[in-house]
Amino acid sequence: MKKRNLVAMLALSAILAACGKNEPQPATDAAPAAAPAVTQVVVGLDDNFPPMGFRDEKNELVGFDIDLAREAGKRMGLDMQFKPIDWSAKEAELAGKRVDMLWNGLTITEQRKEKIAFSAPYMENHQIIVVLANGGIKTKADLSGKVVGAQDGSSAVDAIKKEEAVAGSFKQLKTFGDNITALMDLSAGRLDAVVVDEVVGRFHVAKKAEEYRVLEENFGVEEYGVGLRKEDTELLARLEASMADMKKDGKAAEIATKWFGKDIIK
Repeated sequence: MKKRNLVAMLALSAILAACGKNEPQPATDAAPAAAPAVTQVVVGLDDNFPPMGFRDEKNELVGFDIDLAREAGKRMGLDMQFKPIDWSAKEAELAGKRVDMLWNGLTITEQRKEKIAFSAPYMENHQIIVVLANGGIKTKADLSGKVVGAQDGSSAVDAIKKEEAVAGSFKQLKTFGDNITALMDLSAGRLDAVVVDEVVGRFHVAKKAEEYRVLEENFGVEEYGVGLRKEDTELLARLEASMADMKKDGKAAEIATKWFGKDIIK
């Protein structure tokens, strides 16, 4: 019995000794792996908003903001990928990281600033008044007793209604599903004027300069900027620098003239 007890004790000691050996511990002070360098940026846009972003006859995405974004991306060494999105859900697309930028005639507002980081404004968008070139309307006052058109639910309607005295002088404020239809009614003589976003209006006026004219007066100003996530501060700084260079060397003005017939860069 004593011999068996001794053997059992020796075996137990060996097991305890083995369990007490120090096992190598994983290193905890190693430097974290560097984040991969960003080489591609997904730009969210509405692909039915000419001339900012739309599809041409070949179904390819083209437009002023497309050209501007591509040039900025080239200067930043980034591949700009364009993704059409539901524009009414643009903030959710950005927050969900399905896109990295919103760049498509995005108006800067205080409400949007609560959720989005904006670039400096790159364009002022006026609510311009388009009339027939051979007509007699030269000022807002001349709109008294006239039929004026605008897109239903647009900021043009809101801008008109803010000027109650002028809006009250109209014979009728007629709204349309889109600006193209309103301009067609202007051409046909069913309207006397159309109030429209400058970016849209000047695009169509440039194509039919002999038919349309833009009044000097307008119904207000809003600013366009590029929207990013608030945490993407480095990307925003790089974008700001590239946009500043484009303005300085005239490339932004060149792109604007291509689409609008004049430099409207802010």
